[in-house]
Amino acid sequence: MQSTAAVSVSASATASRGGARSEAARRPGGVRVCGLRGEALACPSLRISQSPARLAVARAAATNGAVAGSGGGFDYDLVIIGAGVGGHGAALHAVEEGLKTAIIEGDVVGGTCVNRGCVPSKALLAVSGRMRELHDEHHMKSMGLQVSSPGYDRQGVADHANNLALKIRSNLTNSMKALGVDILTGVGTIVGKQKVRYGKAGSQDKEITARNIIIATGSVPFVPKGIEIDGKTVFTSDHALKLESVPDWIAIVGSGYIGLEFSDVYTALGSEVTFIEALDQLMPGFDPEIAKLAQRVLINPRKIDYHTGVFASKITPAKDGKPVLIELIDAKTKEHKETLEVDAALIATGRAPFTKGLGLENINVVTQRGFVPVDERMRVMDADGNVVPNLYCIGDANGKLMLAHAASAQGISVVEQISGKDHILNHLSIPAACFTHPEISMVGLTEPQAREKADKEGFEVNVVKTSFKANTKALAENEGDGIAKLIYRPDTGEILGVHILGLHAADLIHEASNAIALGTRVQDIKYAVHAHPTLSEVLDELFKAAKVNSGVSHSVNEPVAA
Repeated sequence: MQSTAAVSVSASATASRGGARSEAARRPGGVRVCGLRGEALACPSLRISQSPARLAVARAAATNGAVAGSGGGFDYDLVIIGAGVGGHGAALHAVEEGLKTAIIEGDVVGGTCVNRGCVPSKALLAVSGRMRELHDEHHMKSMGLQVSSPGYDRQGVADHANNLALKIRSNLTNSMKALGVDILTGVGTIVGKQKVRYGKAGSQDKEITARNIIIATGSVPFVPKGIEIDGKTVFTSDHALKLESVPDWIAIVGSGYIGLEFSDVYTALGSEVTFIEALDQLMPGFDPEIAKLAQRVLINPRKIDYHTGVFASKITPAKDGKPVLIELIDAKTKEHKETLEVDAALIATGRAPFTKGLGLENINVVTQRGFVPVDERMRVMDADGNVVPNLYCIGDANGKLMLAHAASAQGISVVEQISGKDHILNHLSIPAACFTHPEISMVGLTEPQAREKADKEGFEVNVVKTSFKANTKALAENEGDGIAKLIYRPDTGEILGVHILGLHAADLIHEASNAIALGTRVQDIKYAVHAHPTLSEVLDELFKAAKVNSGVSHSVNEPVAA
């Protein structure tokens, strides 16, 4: 997730749902915060002064839309249950739209991403990247560098991750407070149409009303049956991010994003890793060609072995001097295969929605495997298949795409709708990334998905690839391992998917994701100019390599629909 932000302050009025607002109703709509919008108060471009413009913004923030937004007897225009990345993004956009907004948080601001997910994990991965480079004697010598006996302080590494989470959490909290969002502490429960009760143990619950409600309660680690968690020797990513120990031998159950990133951390810090994967190949969620190359680059050269096609039917924590015991069974026959003895086990089998206790039964909503059912506009659907008026669900709780930035995008989309502007988010344009060394990123369809779609709809699919070995910047860094892959339609030039493995792949993918979001075709984007020498030229060469059929138009007026 992104944690930087740019802030500009303006005293001018902005448009609300009903048009231009009066002077008395002006909100801090001129405060625009980019990306995650998490560091408004940390941004060096924001200068504190007692200027008339700043006082106007402060007065507007203090009213929190009391004049402009609220009406009809509601306490708020919008109440958001959950202050993770999705809830935060929705809250700030709601302020920009002039809505009186409150956010309810039962734990700490920032949710999983900031406190137990993408933020602290990136701090650990930053350390693993540097350790990996310092230990690569051949790499260092090829650049004329000499490093002797690199090491690390485990507690110092853990503190780095924790301090980063604390900083981003503080920035998110301060940004909402500065813009006048009411932060209400407690567990939120929907008690009826447009009514929410919140409170915490030992205090009296309070009830508020809202014109619109957004559920943004996120997710928790999923732990399969038969696995006993002690938080010390058998643990989830929540515990692993504290880095209380670096085991000599750790088994990682699951080889998706979470498992891969932690394998990068642990092997860089000296651990041996064993993957346990239920499916027949590692990294089953990735494009198969990318997964195959990733195994060659990220798995085979490192102290990693793996078992595929097996379930960990039972895992017992270490105790009384005995190691962690992992019983493996065949994923198809369920027959016992073997028992592993390791020092620790990380359970990275995905995440489950955190939706219990929301009071959904009070409004005739039934979850599906814990997920809140929604339509393409994130509107909650009841048990009869009808839209529940004024109720939305975003992020991991709805299961559409369990990524922090997807939750934020969904929240912004919902605010657009309740502000009177219809908006449907194209989920195929939302990128994903795995922050290993080197990184993996993707957007859109994998090649098998694209070909399946083509078979059903009757069109042709083409694939082109470029290598990092031909990129000047990558070679200057001695980081030539990697490819970029484009999947597209030659009859229209529509970009169906882009997959990258290589140096800074997570940063490079956004040109492709924005092209998909805006409906830009390969015959147009191939004329874009990229600075030389930069890694962005990997994509430049990729788009130039794509060939569309003769006679295909070179102008696109409408974005491609999801």
